[in-house]
Amino acid sequence: MTPTPSPPRKEASGSWRSLLLWVVLALLMRWQVVEPRWIPSGSMLPTLQLKDRILVEKVRPRLARQQEQPLPLGSVVVFHPPSALLDAGYDPKAALIKRVVGRPGDQLEVHHGQLLRNEIAIKDDCRDAPMNYEMAKVTVPEHELWVMGDNRNSSLDSHLWGPLPEEAVIGTAIWRYWPLNRFGPIRFPSQGKSGSNDLAAIGSTS
Repeated sequence: MTPTPSPPRKEASGSWRSLLLWVVLALLMRWQVVEPRWIPSGSMLPTLQLKDRILVEKVRPRLARQQEQPLPLGSVVVFHPPSALLDAGYDPKAALIKRVVGRPGDQLEVHHGQLLRNEIAIKDDCRDAPMNYEMAKVTVPEHELWVMGDNRNSSLDSHLWGPLPEEAVIGTAIWRYWPLNRFGPIRFPSQGKSGSNDLAAIGSTS
């Protein structure tokens, strides 16, 4: 006798289960591991350009908090607005992006156009022009970070609203995937022309 083929309905059911599994895994990765974002403005110039699309990983900040180890200096972090910005009317669901320039215990100041950490000028600073403001010396509190935009003269950052609580950090920006001519890891930029736009928030691609 010729074997009876399996009912098509059973094969279709298996395909739908596989698809559903991949969808669930993709959502878990997005929520827990990595998610795409896009840059709508310019306070991270020249590192991140307008409309760049980036990947934000969420694991390292959680591990850092669990191990009570602050994120490395130079990390580009995506975070929820701190209380000072919420009080000013920022959307609590918004996400902002800046670079970590100070960790707990660090003393920071801006003097004569230069950012200093623990009284030492930061030589690998991202700016391409002297900073056009002064900032009195501050000490970063425990469990908080000092963050600044790379476009220092056009950035709404810690020099205006203070330290960032570590628990507000969503993740670290690790990779630019669009445009393709700038595809690659996000690091310190080569010195270039800064724009004049202030970056308030970054967008989700969802």
